Amino acid sequence: MSDSTPAIHLLRLARELEQVLEQEFAALQKQQLDVFEQLQPGKSDLLTELSRLCPPAQELQTDPMYGDLRESLLRGRDAHRRNAVLIERKLEAIRGTLNSLQMENPSASVEVYDRLGKVSRFNRGRGYHDA
Repeated sequence: MSDSTPAIHLLRLARELEQVLEQEFAALQKQQLDVFEQLQPGKSDLLTELSRLCPPAQELQTDPMYGDLRESLLRGRDAHRRNAVLIERKLEAIRGTLNSLQMENPSASVEVYDRLGKVSRFNRGRGYHDA
């Protein structure tokens, strides 16, 4: 197989997508949303190109020529899922913070960290409003 074969080109694209997904994860971990946003157009272009060039799923699954490509695509899928989970967790944390700041229900309890880093319940009803 020469470097000009479609399988090699697809494999390069899939590996490049893996790298972008790793950069995306690093940006999410560091909360560098500007970096995350800058990665999106390139990721979108890679996904579009892969979708356009990839063989039908049946051929991809059965043809041994596409084994490395299949593995790379699976790693990319897993990295994408990991990034989606991280985004969802960050959004849940933000929603929780916003809800606790809005004080819709002053007697509601909120989970907070104590001095030892353990989660404890905090009852918001304890304050000058209850005096």
